[in-house]
Amino acid sequence: MWVGALNAHAATSITDQHIADVNNTADWLAYGRNHNEQRYSPLRQIHDGNVSELGVDWFLDLPNDVGLVATPLVIDGVMYFTGSMNVVRAVDARSGKLLWQHDPQVAQEVAGHKLAGWVHNRGLSAYGSKIFAATWDGRLQALDRATGKLLWSVRTFDLADSLYITGAPKAFKGKVLIGNGGTEHGPSRGYVSAYDAETGELAWRFFIVPGNPADGFENPAMEMAAKTWSGEWWEHGGGGNAWHAFTYDAELDQLYIGTGNGSPWNQKLRSPQGGDNLFLCSVVALDPDTGKYLWHYQTVPGETWDYNSNMDIVLADLDLADGPDQGLDQGLDRGPVKALMHAPKNGFFYVLDRRNGKLLSAEKFADVNWATYVDLATGRPVERDGARYEDGSENIYPSPFGAHSWHAMSYNPGTGLVYLPTIHISADFKDEAYDNSWRSVPFEGGTAVDWSQGPNPRAYNGELQAWDPVAQEPVWSVPQDAAWASGTLTTGGNLVFQGEANGMLRGYDAATGKVLWSYDAGLGISAPPITYALDGKQYLSVLVGFGGGFASRLTPGSEGLGWAYGVHTRRLLTFSLDGKSQPAAQPAPHFPPPLVQADFEVDAELAEAGATLYLQKTCYACHGVDVVAGGMAPDLRASAMTLSEMEPFFTNVVRGGERLGRGMPGFPELSDKELEALRHYIRRTAHAAAEAAPGAQ
Repeated sequence: MWVGALNAHAATSITDQHIADVNNTADWLAYGRNHNEQRYSPLRQIHDGNVSELGVDWFLDLPNDVGLVATPLVIDGVMYFTGSMNVVRAVDARSGKLLWQHDPQVAQEVAGHKLAGWVHNRGLSAYGSKIFAATWDGRLQALDRATGKLLWSVRTFDLADSLYITGAPKAFKGKVLIGNGGTEHGPSRGYVSAYDAETGELAWRFFIVPGNPADGFENPAMEMAAKTWSGEWWEHGGGGNAWHAFTYDAELDQLYIGTGNGSPWNQKLRSPQGGDNLFLCSVVALDPDTGKYLWHYQTVPGETWDYNSNMDIVLADLDLADGPDQGLDQGLDRGPVKALMHAPKNGFFYVLDRRNGKLLSAEKFADVNWATYVDLATGRPVERDGARYEDGSENIYPSPFGAHSWHAMSYNPGTGLVYLPTIHISADFKDEAYDNSWRSVPFEGGTAVDWSQGPNPRAYNGELQAWDPVAQEPVWSVPQDAAWASGTLTTGGNLVFQGEANGMLRGYDAATGKVLWSYDAGLGISAPPITYALDGKQYLSVLVGFGGGFASRLTPGSEGLGWAYGVHTRRLLTFSLDGKSQPAAQPAPHFPPPLVQADFEVDAELAEAGATLYLQKTCYACHGVDVVAGGMAPDLRASAMTLSEMEPFFTNVVRGGERLGRGMPGFPELSDKELEALRHYIRRTAHAAAEAAPGAQ
């Protein structure tokens, strides 16, 4: 959609030199601001002495959006961002005026096909005069930055593949890199693809795990990796999907990718005789021109807990002279080093020499019981007995949500600290129900192990930590009741900014952690803030819209926040020191009451069949485990669609796909009896919830 002219807004042709320039404060050119992914801005007009004066400068309501998790870009006074269903918008960064909008028509693209994944996306990339966006259904698109016109579009995987994209593309050296997710949605062999930024032609592709040896290997790296697998792993796909964490090192001319967990999670089935299973859960360095393997470091050899390494990869020059003493015994570097910092799900903070992947230090930044420590001599974690649920069940932490998920950490070269969103949740793993006959079904998926939230290792679920990557220890921390706080931003004004699941956006003293400013956005914040300066004025911007896996209630917690689907307005908020705008107040937190249909007699057998279908069709991924929603989709217990008189509408939505435009796929394969089973299961949960509600008679 064309809205208005941009005049000279698209004047700058973005190069790697532009993206690597840490002194450019007018723009935010990449996911982590620069190629180093530090999310640090030297801007200091807003500082620890005046941040309390921040007010809303402008805002843009986004009433048709749901979960918003993206990092906006700012280029030549224009802000670009992704909303729900991969809609890309350009707005004037001084006023919020909509300039253009591109809708990739995801619903039309996938009509008649099965679908996996979520409706959200974490961001865009820019190079030359183009903006690059990826779609849920697997397309990579190049848009003209000035007009939003589609210049080229390529399909990165077939619609028949049970894959999806939620991550931001990464542009570098005239190429655009994109990966995919889908490890839990079917047999999956992960890969990343690089496309020519001008033409959209495939430049190279790197597979993360080896395929069937009988088919030959794509390169020596895959032949090497195959020696670390056992059994017939290729029948399960293997996994490794890289859906996040792409960093280009402009100084060393290397590309780093963080890789995913196994498909399925349970290594007993995936690789029954064990093995490290390369390149799962690794940082892999590639030649940016050819995709050739350079080196790797594996954080979780033979992983079996969903401890992927898709978390951000941050580059910095660190002086390790004051590092942990244990490194002295291993002959590790004790001075300035080209460092790579990585805090994956498994709960250890890693510092690597990014020239060669050598491990320099690794320490726990959260409660961890799957391993006791990382041996610096071997670079391997030392696992505790029983951690692999050898006896069928085990309580493990971190949980599959990780000690750190995709919410970006930031690094401030002035304080020398990393500002790290941290999660404290455990999980009970059980795999007694699975044997070697198990196979994952495309679009229905499975992990070959069951898990549920276990007892929390701490009194609080979340935490913002200031982590010293040299000393490998926390300097300060702020406990948070909810576990799904946003990524962080840090600035030269001695500030750290972070949004929280409870709707608060806060500014902290970067040195001490003292709260200096708070703003109640009235809705959970999952997207990280950014900052930029135009005409001598510094701005702070953030997308407000609770999103991601926790918002889908894949584990209990988010339903208690009250961010019910369709109640609160999603927004783009921008602040400045002289901001005077007043967005309309948000509704209070809302908890949809379950609907009771007194004359609906639940058939126990049908309800049990419906419960099985609800899991099999992965309905829980949006509507929540046990049909208790967290805000990313309607709470079906409160939906009139499941009442008897609404049966035709229920059929049209669930089987016919009438709500595909809102992210609800159709399931044409469901029979009338299966649809009825789902209704009985939902009605059973609704009636049980109503009976358990306070004041119920």
